[in-house]
Amino acid sequence: MTKDKAAYMRLERVARDSGAILFGAGEISDLKSSFDNIPEKTCLGLNIGISFGVKVSARILQEIDDHPTRLYMHHYKSLNILIDQIALKLTSTIETEGYDSLPIPASQIIDWEKQTAHLSHKMIATRAGLGWIGRNNLIINPRYGAAVRYGSILTDMPITADKPIEADCGDCYKCLPVCPATAIKESYKDYDMTSCMNKLKWFQKNYNSQHYICGICVKVCKGRGYGIDQDA
Repeated sequence: MTKDKAAYMRLERVARDSGAILFGAGEISDLKSSFDNIPEKTCLGLNIGISFGVKVSARILQEIDDHPTRLYMHHYKSLNILIDQIALKLTSTIETEGYDSLPIPASQIIDWEKQTAHLSHKMIATRAGLGWIGRNNLIINPRYGAAVRYGSILTDMPITADKPIEADCGDCYKCLPVCPATAIKESYKDYDMTSCMNKLKWFQKNYNSQHYICGICVKVCKGRGYGIDQDA
């Protein structure tokens, strides 16, 4: 099936006009077996993953010291609402053009024991060329670092797919010493999810947070200096 660049650009415009700063699409047919919390019939034939990102406020991140602040808590919730709204607009556009689309909730944990959602937004974002998984186990965009939250849509719309970024964190280790849970290691593959989750629960209890959030490693990750053209 011919991939449609014009359709890609129409969707990108919808996303950016709605508040997204990043947009991409990737082939995901080989990833769907890892979508443990989506029934196979629900994503049947949806072989393109659209990823888009909204920027976390630098000024709000600046306020964070050793725990998530109330401003960050509210901002986090507001960004999730924005992501879901953008996903709905994209879904409406896609379906209006006669294709199927499945918007994925911005932040909805399905299995707390395994700490998994409907699918990994990170997997979709990496396939869409928006960044790589950093040492802090978050998507690192070359321009915005970790200060982006991502939304995902699955579709059968035959749009042009982007290529993953061939990059990593290089010699940057800024997130390691600041992690309050000491969860960050040399590689994201060794990330200590249990220690991280325990710390998030502690933050929730002691700072009356409605979400399991931190933001400390997000604050220090600038995403620069990895050989990527910052103006691209």
